[in-house]
Amino acid sequence: MNDTGSLDSLCINTIRFLAVDAVQKANSGHPGMPLGASPAAYVLWTKFLRHNPTNPQWFNRDRFILSAGHASMLLYSLLHLTGYDLSLEDIKQFRQWKSKTPGHPERLHTPGVEVTTGPLGQGFANGVGMAIAEQSLAARYNRRGFNVIDHHTYVLASDGDLMEGVASEAASLAGHLKLGKLIVLYDANHISLAASTNATFTEDVGKRFRAYGWQTQTVDDGNDLEAIRSAIFSARNETERPSLIIVHSHIGYGSPHKQDSFEAHGSPLGENEVKATKKNLGWPEDKFFYIPEEALKHFRAAIASGQAAESEWKKILEQYRQTHPVPSAELQMAIEGKLPEEWTDSLPEFPSGEKIATRAASGKVMNAIAQKLPMLIGGSADLNPSTKSVLKNLGDFQNQAYGSGDTQGSSGNGWNYAGRNIHFGVREHAMGSTANGMAAHGGVIPYTATFMTFSDYMRPAFRLASLMKLHVINIFTHDSIGLGEDGPTHQPVEHLASLRAIPRVVVLRPADATETAVAWQIAVESKDRPVIMVFTRQGVPTLDRQTLAPADSVRRGAYILSAGGDGEPDLILMGSGSEVHLLLDAQKKLQSMNIATRVVSMPSWELFEEQSDEYKRSVLPVSVRARLSVEAGVTQGWKKYVGDSGDTIGVDTFGASAPGPKVMEEYGFTAENIVARAQKLVAEQAAAAT
Repeated sequence: MNDTGSLDSLCINTIRFLAVDAVQKANSGHPGMPLGASPAAYVLWTKFLRHNPTNPQWFNRDRFILSAGHASMLLYSLLHLTGYDLSLEDIKQFRQWKSKTPGHPERLHTPGVEVTTGPLGQGFANGVGMAIAEQSLAARYNRRGFNVIDHHTYVLASDGDLMEGVASEAASLAGHLKLGKLIVLYDANHISLAASTNATFTEDVGKRFRAYGWQTQTVDDGNDLEAIRSAIFSARNETERPSLIIVHSHIGYGSPHKQDSFEAHGSPLGENEVKATKKNLGWPEDKFFYIPEEALKHFRAAIASGQAAESEWKKILEQYRQTHPVPSAELQMAIEGKLPEEWTDSLPEFPSGEKIATRAASGKVMNAIAQKLPMLIGGSADLNPSTKSVLKNLGDFQNQAYGSGDTQGSSGNGWNYAGRNIHFGVREHAMGSTANGMAAHGGVIPYTATFMTFSDYMRPAFRLASLMKLHVINIFTHDSIGLGEDGPTHQPVEHLASLRAIPRVVVLRPADATETAVAWQIAVESKDRPVIMVFTRQGVPTLDRQTLAPADSVRRGAYILSAGGDGEPDLILMGSGSEVHLLLDAQKKLQSMNIATRVVSMPSWELFEEQSDEYKRSVLPVSVRARLSVEAGVTQGWKKYVGDSGDTIGVDTFGASAPGPKVMEEYGFTAENIVARAQKLVAEQAAAAT
């Protein structure tokens, strides 16, 4: 490898010094991992990775994830060299305003970047999700002689990635599921940002992963190309276990003073050290962003081979369409992200007045639409019976060797990867990040489910799903202190405000079963952002849509549920979820007192904010200053809607353990308390007017 005259060495050093020069020019970045991990990346990209640089979205491509997102220049170098739409000028603009080469890789921003990475461990878990999606689609659509879905997922991970708990959760799940097409190259350079890993990370990683059910291999010398090639070849031949290849490398390889030091991790080498490193590795010291023609020609061979691979796949796909027209049409729709025209035809109806928990209503709705949406697949963190999120009789996504047939999703016809119920286990963080990987892969609409209080474990995944514009549906039940006896550990109070704070995420807290049905439609149709649906454990009355506004108004985020008269109201009551029926009860009492009262259901602040100013003013007229919000969570954020003269009823503390109705009563969630607070507001406004 150190023979500077060899083509392999020339190519590897080209990758290295494109990265080093870009980091130095930006005076910001991480040169250490590109210097050490370039040999492994080179072998993977030139000898194994099936991809088409001229069509980064070719569906049957191999997926490559740089989980160690801080080494972004390693990926950008590979993308430019192999022929993606990423110019040398883009490389030179690394980390600059509006450049295509941001500090960490961003999906939809740079051609060829599969997922947004940077928060360590996330990319690893995304890779597990991509492997699940590939396995699911292959099981459902491949036919004898037609492997139309057949590709691998590769992840390049760092020491830091494998320290993160989310990677452990995801690795355990992947081992259980026997995801044989998942291959992780672990760049073990034994250095973290602040010190040697000896200070914190001395476990035997190989033994840990073997215990998870992975094939593990070790490459002692990260510059040994043949050993790397042999390990990847062996991993590809292992079909029943995911594979971890531990590649021992040197961070900052070639740097005379910073190799094997944390100083090479997150800072430019410095001009003198860059020159010294180039000299040490036989690279021209006075050339910057230098790409030898011979190396470029070798890398750009990826274009012809990728185009040929895609062309061959298209031929097989066309034959598949002719031979198997029904599954072919279904697969094509899934790949294109389209929905069947009749997917909402079987939505259940809910009788007015029926008391039903919105979690139960959600279960009925999702089971109805799942029959028409073959791309809907997901599961819960071991909470299917409580979250009502099982897809009945649609089978469980499991490896063939497993199966007792005792779970709700079992279809009675065995266990296989075609099943649409994923048992994530008690692994909320991995569940969220894995679902992100499934959505990024494409062809599926993933959903997750757990109790709302455990959304805290998933927040990093939500944030990245929003950044990546991923279509992920998240179900949260047991949404307030109203769940009762389990007490404050299980009673979410700050969570709605926390989730609403994430940009672009749509949060929906429906008031009843009819709003729940519309919420599901919104969730399925929201293709470019994650949706969070929040449901009750306790039963709530189904609202009478003959006398109240239609439930489809949920699409506008907030709407006038009950006007309380033709003219402008004296008072506006607003809220979401299970508290809305209390507002209607209070409205009746207030109307009998000659206080004209409008009730506004606000299931989604985000959707409401997307409406025109005219619409928003029509729902919440500026002239009506007596406003009261009622929601069983922290009051943070409601001031925007109630105004300085308004009032809020909420829970700005923790809950308590007792029967749900008692807890709600003690915290002031009664029609009587709402009436009293409303009367006070109206009186104050009348006094202010005089």
